[in-house]
Amino acid sequence: MAPSKNITAYKQQLHERIVDTAMHAFAMHGIKAVRMDDIAQKLGISKRTLYELYRAKEDLLYEVMDRHRARQAAEMVKAAARCKNVMEILLQVYRMKLEEFKVVSPLFYDEITRYPRVMELLTRNRQQNHDEMLQFLRRGVSEGCFRKDVDYELIIELFEAIGRQIMDQQLYHKYSMEQIFKGMVFTSLRGICTTRGARMLDELL
Repeated sequence: MAPSKNITAYKQQLHERIVDTAMHAFAMHGIKAVRMDDIAQKLGISKRTLYELYRAKEDLLYEVMDRHRARQAAEMVKAAARCKNVMEILLQVYRMKLEEFKVVSPLFYDEITRYPRVMELLTRNRQQNHDEMLQFLRRGVSEGCFRKDVDYELIIELFEAIGRQIMDQQLYHKYSMEQIFKGMVFTSLRGICTTRGARMLDELL
């Protein structure tokens, strides 16, 4: 049984290495510029080994995006456990996103729309994001940070519409993603804050 376990452990470790390498390369250089051959070479493995695990670049990109979402969710669960309130959680998200935007090329956002399966994955993720955001906002209301007299289902729809507009109009070519995200936090989110929530937001950001 030991050889079988060793093979399984090796394959799992190889999957992780491939995903990490591909994630970094796609983010830095865009998707189109990164060939499967480049990833195999960076890892010191044969192209055959890579293609045995991923038949095409979209398969690899799909796993990159899926694991990235899972890792972010796990990080946020840990962060939320350490935070005292929604504003501290917001600060963690803010910092995490800023660090992410610093290393992602605008080409990545341009090119990801060319991969249908990946876009389907992102669409499915939006429903989960919607539910998590609604839970977050309702917690903020209970903590006295967000106003009670707001339709939060509508607010989330508006946030999502802003996000689609940013991507459709490729505003990240005109402004940095840091500027865009900061603008959304300071304007859109501030509008639903109570006086206490706005004060906490100012102190944290």
